[in-house]
Amino acid sequence: MRVAITGHAVHVPGLSEVDIPGSPAEPAVGADEAHRVLGRKGLLAKEPATRLALCATQVALGLPPGKLAEPVPGAAGTAVVVASNLGNVATVCEVVDQVRAEGGRAVSPLVAPNASSNIIASSIALRYGFTGPNFLVCSGATAGLDAVRLGALLIRSGRTHRAVVVGVEPDDEIATKLCPGLRAAAAAVILEPAADGMVLGGITRSRTHLESTVDVPADTYGAAGVLGVAVAAALGTDHLVACGSPEDGYAALPVGSP
Repeated sequence: MRVAITGHAVHVPGLSEVDIPGSPAEPAVGADEAHRVLGRKGLLAKEPATRLALCATQVALGLPPGKLAEPVPGAAGTAVVVASNLGNVATVCEVVDQVRAEGGRAVSPLVAPNASSNIIASSIALRYGFTGPNFLVCSGATAGLDAVRLGALLIRSGRTHRAVVVGVEPDDEIATKLCPGLRAAAAAVILEPAADGMVLGGITRSRTHLESTVDVPADTYGAAGVLGVAVAAALGTDHLVACGSPEDGYAALPVGSP
């Protein structure tokens, strides 16, 4: 089965389409201004990575700014796969510290759900009405391409008719201590069985560095693979998207015309 990219978006705060293909015409907003893309309703207590992921998803789906009044067309059965290694690490640390100091009852019911590893994927599913599988991929530097592969696998196996694949990392104090130089970034691609659009090839893995033919911002960690695929889709020409590290290994995925 041919799996194609039918929607894409790049959302790196401060960067526009002049800087990186697939970005908005004006510089992408940071998490604190996500309401300019999403509307204010529903953002209370949402942490930065979730807000950035929602911004990328909103644009990849081709939706106008603001909160939706109803689920998007075809929402039933749509899957969500998110790649993020440090998306909610700051919240987890904060909750643990608060429990130690004041006990479990001190944790706000608005904050507690953010300690779930699947909070980003579930937030996307709830906002847009997606009822298919939704889960997080946390596999280090290859997480982005791992998520794309799993999204395509869900389609090829008949588990879903559409997969929304998102890569996102934050740049909060805790995340940047764990990964120095980490840059906040998000990207989303919509995968469907289709004859048109840029088509995904098969992933190859290696213990040696693989050279990508698309440029993405450095130090975007688990989001890098999805960023590369979204940029390749925006360019509309054949590319090899690669990501990885010496510790996690390397992965590469060809993206090209049918």
